[in-house]
Amino acid sequence: MKRFASAVFFLAAIGAAPAWAQFAKPEAAVEYRQSAFTIIANHMARIKFQLEYTKPNMEAVRNSAAIVDMLKTLPFEAFVPGSSDVGDTAAKPEIWTEREKFDKLAKEMQDAVGQLNVAAKAGDPIAIRAAFGNAGKACKNCHDDYKKKR
Repeated sequence: MKRFASAVFFLAAIGAAPAWAQFAKPEAAVEYRQSAFTIIANHMARIKFQLEYTKPNMEAVRNSAAIVDMLKTLPFEAFVPGSSDVGDTAAKPEIWTEREKFDKLAKEMQDAVGQLNVAAKAGDPIAIRAAFGNAGKACKNCHDDYKKKR
């Protein structure tokens, strides 16, 4: 029973820790957010590919939309202090000086991705195309202001 109580306390402590404390080094935060963005981008591309067909594979669209919806908050947890200029990051320093605007754009993207997932579950290709367009625009809004061009 003591082990169980210790484990619960440990897990609660980790959950209560600030985001920056969850990364051993700033480089780990950069790698984490890049990994999450890579998976999100891959599944957005899969949805786009399916939407090029008159009759998209709805199971593939639903699966990818669910994955993107599940991952939509992960990269933003890793925009932590000290990670603005380490490693091979495309993050602009304005993320940290304009945090309120950055967080607003992140929330808009997350909301749009949520709507994409709802549309994908419903299965109407027209609604999915519209929701996908909105999600893409929301992603681009943040990229335009906060991602370095490479």
